[in-house]
Amino acid sequence: MSNHAEETHTYVLNPESSTEMARLLEQDRYANQNMGGVFVGLSTSDITGLHNVLDLACGPGGWVLDVAFENPTISVTGGDISRIMIDYAIARARTQKLTNTSFKVLDITKPLNFPDASFDLVNTRLLLGVLRREAWPPFIAECTRVLRPGGILRLMEPTDLGITNSPAQERLNALFTKALWVAGYGFSPDGNTLGMTTMVPRLLYKAGYQHLRYHSHAQWNGIEVKEEINYHRNAEVIFQTIQPFLVQTKVATQEEVQNLFQQMLIEINQDDFCGMYNSVIMTGYKPE
Repeated sequence: MSNHAEETHTYVLNPESSTEMARLLEQDRYANQNMGGVFVGLSTSDITGLHNVLDLACGPGGWVLDVAFENPTISVTGGDISRIMIDYAIARARTQKLTNTSFKVLDITKPLNFPDASFDLVNTRLLLGVLRREAWPPFIAECTRVLRPGGILRLMEPTDLGITNSPAQERLNALFTKALWVAGYGFSPDGNTLGMTTMVPRLLYKAGYQHLRYHSHAQWNGIEVKEEINYHRNAEVIFQTIQPFLVQTKVATQEEVQNLFQQMLIEINQDDFCGMYNSVIMTGYKPE
């Protein structure tokens, strides 16, 4: 039997893939530990006012579980289109006895099945490869609907796909960026950038959000960094699984992509490999 998510999702990777779930678990752990905590970008008064929190496109639930563990008085809900990831998140919550969590399968490109003004905070991360350009305004409108007056919308998006000294990865980054643009993702005018951290704040302003704040995060990676092995695995999985997407969007041939991938594996394992990875956390407040 075919899986509903596999037939209807807009994620550029396969949301029901166990390989992708493993990658997201590592990405969650890395992000939550190295970006300054689960609520980076929020003030102390913001955090003390949180009672009901929603994480959309939560994947295997790493952020939800970390929030719930660190803040037992907060009720945290996670939603994702992937059944395999939601089942995994529920199992982890049960194992860790985190009774202040709940998870449900949902499609963030559709109306959210929550009442108006249900949450104090709606959190999202890395929706670049999930929401096409035209889906962003209705998505933000739905987030606004389920937020209470004065509630917070918190979004994290990449500035770029990373800048490295690997010629092969630089070429793959450029192809991936172009493929996203061709397929309708991101807000670049020409496909040479992602355009997320320039356009999303404007969408928040247009939706009526106030007191917008921005928290930039830069992560350098090299042989001296203990998380380097995790980075290597992440890069390997991403550029292995994204190859059909690059070919489908006709930004490269299968032979070109495969040759670049093999060369990248050599280059990122050199002792002198390094890179800088940039993202921005954007927070806005729904009017009272």
